[in-house]
Amino acid sequence: DQIAKAAGLSKPNVLYYFASKEAIHEALVSGLIDDWVEPLRNLGPDGDPIEEILAYLRRKLDMSREMPRESRLFANEILQGAPHIQEELRDLRILVDEKSQIVRGWIKARKIAPCDPRHLFFSIWATTQHYADFDAQIKAILGTDSGEADRFEEAARFLDQLFVSGLGPQ
Repeated sequence: DQIAKAAGLSKPNVLYYFASKEAIHEALVSGLIDDWVEPLRNLGPDGDPIEEILAYLRRKLDMSREMPRESRLFANEILQGAPHIQEELRDLRILVDEKSQIVRGWIKARKIAPCDPRHLFFSIWATTQHYADFDAQIKAILGTDSGEADRFEEAARFLDQLFVSGLGPQ
């Protein structure tokens, strides 16, 4: 009833498209992962590696700022063992493997420091999504004087510095 009301639909109309609340949840999470991986799809081999990685990092941080509820929904799905998105996670693995080859090419060309590309992606996901998933903690530590735009811009500057210093060619 609450879902139908929030959607501005009748309950029978919602039930026509979705057999249960779980089916709605599955559709939401499945659709969300498409949005979540889109910035990774845009990581290309032709640009400057550091700029490509920082653009990816910035987009992920923007998504955390713009879509905090969706980030927490995704995090909760993962924490529960990802029961509704196993197929999507298999597809994500294929994409990560593909993008890891790009990173390995940059490493081989000595354009960035040696690293395990998969852990690079994990680090980007962890650092950027933290700002959405643990917003209450961030606000408690930084204080309420720091506005949302300031918090995210400070985070972006710090993360840029962190990844540039860690990935710069040796």
